[in-house]
Amino acid sequence: MTRLGITERALAAALGRGLPITEEPYKAVADMLGLQEEEVTAGLSAMLDSGAIRRIAAVPNHYRVGVTANGMSVWDVADERIEALGPKVGALPFVTHCYRRPRHLPDWPYNLFAMVHGSSRDEVERKVETIAALLGEAAQAHDILYSTRILKKTGMRLGA
Repeated sequence: MTRLGITERALAAALGRGLPITEEPYKAVADMLGLQEEEVTAGLSAMLDSGAIRRIAAVPNHYRVGVTANGMSVWDVADERIEALGPKVGALPFVTHCYRRPRHLPDWPYNLFAMVHGSSRDEVERKVETIAALLGEAAQAHDILYSTRILKKTGMRLGA
């Protein structure tokens, strides 16, 4: 387990709700904590390097940016082909998440999941057709599970 120092704990606590939306977010955090901007960036780099945090990324509200159709495409891909095909699906520019999961037969034959977003269900379905063409005969079946609501996305939270 990685132990956070005082500066890293203060950074984690301050960034739990995200970076400030400003031209200089790290400077704003530094000002808020009474630090120099370089201390903030060094602390975040140290936390990334140690694995205390995995990444610093924007998490958009898809609905507010016009992406209202969110479909998890699920695929029944031949086990002997999934290792080769999964990364190809994940590399498509419109796939935001792609991962292998165990099947739960007989009710759930799907073992490859690929998240696709679009401004309409038609757009999502066109993108899923591209995945189907890439997978070809290796995919025996597929479906699209559409989101019905946004789940709350939160940043890092520190325990007591």
